[in-house]
Amino acid sequence: MNTILRKSILGIAGLTVAGGLAAGPLNHDTSTAPVRDVAVTTQAAAKLDTAALIPHGVQGTQSHIDLDDEQTANVKAIIAATKKAGMDERAAVVSIATALQESKLENLGHLGDRNDHDSQGLFQQRPSSGWGTVEQITDPEYSTLAFLKGLKQVDGWQDMPLTKAAQTVQVSAYPDHYAQWEQQAADLVAQHWNS
Repeated sequence: MNTILRKSILGIAGLTVAGGLAAGPLNHDTSTAPVRDVAVTTQAAAKLDTAALIPHGVQGTQSHIDLDDEQTANVKAIIAATKKAGMDERAAVVSIATALQESKLENLGHLGDRNDHDSQGLFQQRPSSGWGTVEQITDPEYSTLAFLKGLKQVDGWQDMPLTKAAQTVQVSAYPDHYAQWEQQAADLVAQHWNS
């Protein structure tokens, strides 16, 4: 790397660190913030390793769909809610894979005869099962936080295959179907976690 470019990068990194030290503690409570190591100048810090997001490897044949702008916005909402819940990237992978299976990441309202009982929203949660009101479960942040609350209550979910963790929360008639979305969910988290 040439000397001028290196000095420029180091100067910018120094200003960023100094600015962060000056403004950081004034803007947030560090007592509840998770501690993470950050590699400031590497490109690897901007993109997550998808293999690390799939600790058990994918199970079975994987499915994939192309996402439109609404579905991508829902991915970003799930990631934001996961961060708000103080959970990690793996929780986002489980959440996104679940929403891919349940709704293809579409925030579904009542579908009439095609509805599974009163299931709605990204996670196909049911008001009659205590997930919240229709307005709540069709709010991507609320529905994700509700799903994550259920996931947190599953002992050892971090060490389970994705489909088992998702099924424990969702109690689906098709418990193994979540597995087919793990690779795409991991790819989406790797792409959008730091964006």
